[in-house]
Amino acid sequence: MRRKVLEELIKWKNDAERKPMVLRGARQVGKTWLMKEFGRTNYKNSVYFNFDEEDELKSVFESNKNPTRIIELLSMIAVERILPQDTLIIFDEIQECPAALNALKYFKEKANEYHVIAAGSLLGTLLAQPKSYPVGMVNLLDIKPLTFDEFLEASDESLFEFYQSVTKEQQIEAIFHNRLMEAYNNYLIIGGMPECVSSWIKYKDPAKISQIQRELIQIYENDFSKHNGKVNSGRILMVFRSIVTQLAKSNEKFMYGAVRDGARARDFEEAIEWLVSAGMLNRVYNVSKLEHPLSAFEKLDQFKLFVFDTGLLKHMAGIDNSAILLKADYQFKGPLTENYVLQQLCGQYDVAPHYYSERSGEIDFVVQYGTTIIPIEAKGGEDKSAPTFKKYISEHQPEYAVRFSKRGYRKDGYITNMPLYLACKMKGLL
Repeated sequence: MRRKVLEELIKWKNDAERKPMVLRGARQVGKTWLMKEFGRTNYKNSVYFNFDEEDELKSVFESNKNPTRIIELLSMIAVERILPQDTLIIFDEIQECPAALNALKYFKEKANEYHVIAAGSLLGTLLAQPKSYPVGMVNLLDIKPLTFDEFLEASDESLFEFYQSVTKEQQIEAIFHNRLMEAYNNYLIIGGMPECVSSWIKYKDPAKISQIQRELIQIYENDFSKHNGKVNSGRILMVFRSIVTQLAKSNEKFMYGAVRDGARARDFEEAIEWLVSAGMLNRVYNVSKLEHPLSAFEKLDQFKLFVFDTGLLKHMAGIDNSAILLKADYQFKGPLTENYVLQQLCGQYDVAPHYYSERSGEIDFVVQYGTTIIPIEAKGGEDKSAPTFKKYISEHQPEYAVRFSKRGYRKDGYITNMPLYLACKMKGLL
């Protein structure tokens, strides 16, 4: 499967100001595969070290701070020469060895001619702690599940070729629109976890996908108790398991009382921070004004939490595949659609998506592009009703306003109607 993030890694390799690279992301999103594939395709050689599998590796870093000596010892362990520029040094599960994480700063300061890349499970939670890693001495890259276009390229190459060719306000013929909507429905069920996508390509068996998703959720829930540090693992689990209920509410805003009766922010805010840092949940803050810069108007006590992969959310909510495939209206259609749109928007813009609400209703997402604010409505069907969205447009006549739905691609006054399958191309198409 081709991952767009490989292009980011190639830029990093060629950057004269390159620092050791650290990949962050939830477990099983493909970090190990990415590092190995990047080494295989862009270097003469690569050496792979896993701190979870090889305990004795830790002693190399615990007793040495000189990167030249570390390289010598690693060369002996790998039984091959490690050369600057030509060899990619891969450290996996680096969270198991804090001394190795800390050693990255010595590579930056004293041996930056060596190319070092590292990753690990729940590394985001470790990096969120002060003094736990060399601040400013590493490059960070977030790895997420496959986006819709990556899924499409992996599962239907000829349709992906057409998809890539779509240009601004292009008329998309019904035959292609219908095929892309079918691929979108499949993506809602399968999601972007590499193992699920790989299984779908190989077996086309929804039961296998469901089994993998069930196992992944079990793995994550087991991780909560193993790697939670000082945060209460029971509370992390309670927050995670409350997400479906939170999103099923009419306004979707996170309510502490929905986790446990009478709960307060102080009871669960650490658990939420842990889940967001771990890459398990995406947090979207409400804003009081739709003005630049959006982050200046964040209401820090009002936010929504979405799951990092739409396929996993679909499984957690227990939505039957037939409800998605047979175009039925079901209770959770809106939240699932929003989760999908957010998953495609994450990483497209420098500022994370927000949302806006007032008494009469809300705008699903707002993104900042330069100094421009773009309101976004996400509809699971062909319904066009969105009073707050329309009111904002009539009052402010923004340069861009986007409505994602199952309708065709066209400009309608100030609103650009985009089919849901174009969400990951939004920035390029505007």
